[in-house]
Amino acid sequence: MNTTTASTEVSGSPAGGDTQPQQLYRPLENRMIAGVAAGVARYLGVDVAVVRIVLAVLAVAGGAGVPVYLLGWLLIPEEGSVQSIASEFFRSLQARPR
Repeated sequence: MNTTTASTEVSGSPAGGDTQPQQLYRPLENRMIAGVAAGVARYLGVDVAVVRIVLAVLAVAGGAGVPVYLLGWLLIPEEGSVQSIASEFFRSLQARPR
C-alpha cells in the first residue's frame, strides 16, 4: 500500500505558509459587467461559470440574482481599491460640511 502526504490549501495559501486570509475583491480581468461573479469565484475557488450560472438561475427563479449582484457590486471593493463603492459614498457623506 502506497501512501503519500499532500499539502492542503487553506484560504489560497499552502499549509504552513502565510496565514493571512484571502481577500474578496472584484478583479479587473475576467469580468463581464462589474466583476462580482469573477471575484466570488476566485474567493471560493470555483469556476466563474458556476457562479454566473447560479446568479442567472437566481435572477430567473424569483429575481434574487439581480439584487444579489447589485449588492456585490456596491459592497465588494475593486482590485487595487481599499474601499467599496458603498463605503466611499458613505464616507463622502460624512465628510460634507453641514
